[in-house]
Amino acid sequence: MQLLLRDNGAVTSLSLDQHRAAVEALLAPLSARRAIETISLSASRIAGAPDAYRQRTLAHDVVSPTDLPPFDNSQMDGYAVRAAELSGASSDATVRLRVDPQINAGDTISAIEPGTAAPIMTGAPLPAGADAIVPIERAIPDHFRSTSVTDTNADGDEALTVEFASAPDHDEFVRRRGSDVAQGELLLAAGAALGPAQLGVIAASGLTSIDVLRRIRVLLIATGHEIREPGTALQPGQIYDSNSAVLSQALIDAGCTVVAWPCRSDDAADLLHIVEKGAPTADLVITVGGVSAGAREVVRDALGPLGVEFSHVAMQPGGPQGLGLVEAAGHPSGIPVVTFPGNPVSALVSFEMFVRPVLRRLAGFARDEREVLRLPLAESVDSPVGKHQVRRASIGTDGRVRLVGGPSSHLLHSYAASTALVHLPVGLGHADAGDPVDVWRIDD
Repeated sequence: MQLLLRDNGAVTSLSLDQHRAAVEALLAPLSARRAIETISLSASRIAGAPDAYRQRTLAHDVVSPTDLPPFDNSQMDGYAVRAAELSGASSDATVRLRVDPQINAGDTISAIEPGTAAPIMTGAPLPAGADAIVPIERAIPDHFRSTSVTDTNADGDEALTVEFASAPDHDEFVRRRGSDVAQGELLLAAGAALGPAQLGVIAASGLTSIDVLRRIRVLLIATGHEIREPGTALQPGQIYDSNSAVLSQALIDAGCTVVAWPCRSDDAADLLHIVEKGAPTADLVITVGGVSAGAREVVRDALGPLGVEFSHVAMQPGGPQGLGLVEAAGHPSGIPVVTFPGNPVSALVSFEMFVRPVLRRLAGFARDEREVLRLPLAESVDSPVGKHQVRRASIGTDGRVRLVGGPSSHLLHSYAASTALVHLPVGLGHADAGDPVDVWRIDD
């Protein structure tokens, strides 16, 4: 494996906007390389492999192969009638019709004769000759029964009858064929996110497969000689690896497929081995940790001398950042690498600020940014004037935003208890209770 040389690896100082623009430029080529894959559609497939359908977007427009609904049918349980035959019906002059055989959902399309009404269930096909449905509660009697008031027909035989005291409008409670979508019309547009209703209308049209954008594949490498798998026994000085869980879920929520391959070593050769093995099947490499200016910073040691650029962004938490291109098998132009600092809050804030919007845009989501609110603080706060500080918070029922925990980058529990991120921009050293601030909702 070779790394593309970018510069001498020196640390530079960047504004938040400068680094965001650099990340967007680094990841922009992924859009042109997005592949398309076909997924099969059935309830058993969706239930059996739910991840295959989660956070998916259509690659192409989908045209309806059929009318929806595919035939005229009843919107109500009631009687299928000819509306004109009940035009004079009133409470003082009811109209009585002979009752035809009942029509159930799934029955073949039948027909009614003049002077008759057919009991019909919701979703059942409208019989030929009928043009309205009278709900059962408006009939006399107001329920279906096997025996009813009877008349004697011309042959002297008794016939089951029903009465009506009002006239329906033409097409009342009738679902006409193609009234939802007609055959050949656009069913769903390219880029549509596949939620329950979208999957449902595709299934209703009879389609058994659709083309979707293949997810961005991310090789996630949490680093550190001290990290261990949760559930194992810790030795003094060791900690459980939370970054792999934090970033894996964040990446999945952004529409990615993730391979988490921790590097539990500060040896540069070990990290390069993981990148070399994992990069050929990935679109993007994200590393966590090992980017500060101290000794034994494995990401800097492995990638810095070979061209991946490191910088310090005027942001707290999440100042140390890095990015670059790594030339690897399957990536003649280089695979993009984005590096985050190792404290879990720093890593997650970095992801939110720089990578999440780009990945959601690549995934085809209609909304790639967090919802931004302008809300008053519930308490005063101090912030370093030269940095954009991001604080964890919750939004109260009074519409005020309350900070949760302090600014330190190790306070992951505070992040877990938060529903919002408060942004205190460069130049703001202090804000009083009641002052408005920008707030990102993170609980959607």
